[in-house]
This record gives sequence, structure tokens and C-alpha cells, in this order.
Amino acid sequence: MNNITYKNTTLTSSRLIYGCMRIAGDNSSQDKAKGKLAIRAALDAGYNHFDHADIYGNGECESLFGELLNESPNMRDEIIITSKAGIRSNPQHYDFSNKYLTSSVEGSLKRLNTDYLDLFLLHRPDYLFNAEEVAETFQQLKQSGKIKHFGVSNFSPSQLSLLQSALDEPLLVNQIEINIHNINSLSDGTLDQCQQKGITPIAWCPLGGVVYPAWGNTFSLEDEQRIERELTRQAHHYNCLPWQLILAWLLKHPANICPIIGSTTAERILAAQKALTLDYSHVDWYRLLEARNGHPLP
Repeated sequence: MNNITYKNTTLTSSRLIYGCMRIAGDNSSQDKAKGKLAIRAALDAGYNHFDHADIYGNGECESLFGELLNESPNMRDEIIITSKAGIRSNPQHYDFSNKYLTSSVEGSLKRLNTDYLDLFLLHRPDYLFNAEEVAETFQQLKQSGKIKHFGVSNFSPSQLSLLQSALDEPLLVNQIEINIHNINSLSDGTLDQCQQKGITPIAWCPLGGVVYPAWGNTFSLEDEQRIERELTRQAHHYNCLPWQLILAWLLKHPANICPIIGSTTAERILAAQKALTLDYSHVDWYRLLEARNGHPLP
């Protein structure tokens, strides 16, 4: 497993991150057992970074992970735990208030059976957030030892810059959707900002449009078939599976994108590492982009 060290820290993460959104399944004993096996498979494959959110499985995913930590307490010092907060339900809205973020962190720590989070991310932008208030909340959480580092998720470059302007320490990551369908971050300044500021982009739903339906997918059948043809051609050339090629396509970007792998199948968790070994060419990266766009490059 390849690793990446976040800028100005000693926090070293596996390049592939294991996403825990599905580990509790339908919350049955069978699905929970499968989830624990998936986590252990990720550990055995060299993943050391585990991504959570307070809303995943209504907290059950964090609780299941906490059970595993209780069973193997020595594991905590060897891994990075990220969790996110800021999305509220009934009705769904976003909330970055001090009271809510603080209570969310305390709930995550209790469920995860740990004293601290290595990374705490704001899940989706609260359009009403006050940067100074969030900065004060971050400072309190860090001084209490509950959080080591901070980042954001689904933030635009301007939203990130606004929050960063109120902080004394750098935001380490921006977790965003990046996949063959959603390539907005290539042109909206997000990945440019990540390179400029040394922020690590973490890709959620990296296989959207290939293995899983992408959010808001507007591809036609013709689009899908055109992409599939190019993926098949390249996969044959690189002796890999099409979905592994998609990961390699993301990994090629100089912003050092870290894809989240969310499968609960041990074989797929292990097989994802194949993408790290592919000597993926500059030319093929653009061929796939052109196939995705459905027209020649200008």
C-alpha cells in the first residue's frame, strides 16, 4: 500500500482510504459480522485510514467500528480515524453551530470507543456558517484533545478559503465527489486549490458511473457505451479490470487524490490496490476524458 503524509503533519495515511458507510448493512447480525470482516480485510491489505460520519447508518457504523476497537484496543495507535458532522435530519439541513458540532464529536467518540479523532471534517457546507464561530469550535475541540486535525467535505474553493481565513492551522483535506461522471473539481478550482495549498483531496464515490450509479447521473446509454468501450480497451492494455483503471485515472492527478473504497467484499478491498501499481499514461488519461466527454479535446 502506498502512503501519503499530510502537509506539515506527521499524519501518514494509506493512499486508499476505507469508507465505513456500509459496514453495518441492514444492522442485522449477519451484516455486522460481514462489516467487521471487511474492516479486518482492509487492515490486512494495508489500509490504515478509516472514514466515518455521524449519520452513517444513523450512528451504527461508528458503533460497529467501536466494537472492533474494543476487541483489538492496540489497533487504535496504528490507524487514522476520520469522522464528519454537520448534516441534520427531520428536516434535513446543515448546522455548524458550536453546540451541534461539539455534541456530534462527543457522540462519535463514544460510539467509536476512542478518546480522539485524527481528522474531523465538516460534512457539507452550512450556507449560514460563521467562520469565526467554527474556528472557535475547532480550537475548543483541539484544546480538549478530542480532535487532532481538521478538514472539510464538499466545500467549494471560496467556502474553504473563507473558513481557512479564520483558522490558525491549515485545513488538511477536502473530501469531494470525484468520478468519471462528476469531474467538476477539474475545472471549478477545487483541485487547483488543493495543489496550491497542499490540501489533500479525498474522493468519495470514486467508482460512481462505473460500479455504482453516480449522484445526479445524466449519462445516456450512448455515453455509457462509449465510456465502456474505452475502459475495456485500456483495461486489456493494462491487464486490469475497468474499475481498477478508473481508480488509476484518479490517482494520476498531481493533487494526490486519495480514493475512498467502500466495498464490504474482502476480494475487492484487496484488488483495489492494483490501481496503485499501474503505470498509467498521460495519453490514456486524456483518451478516457475524451470518451467521457463525447467529443474531441479543443
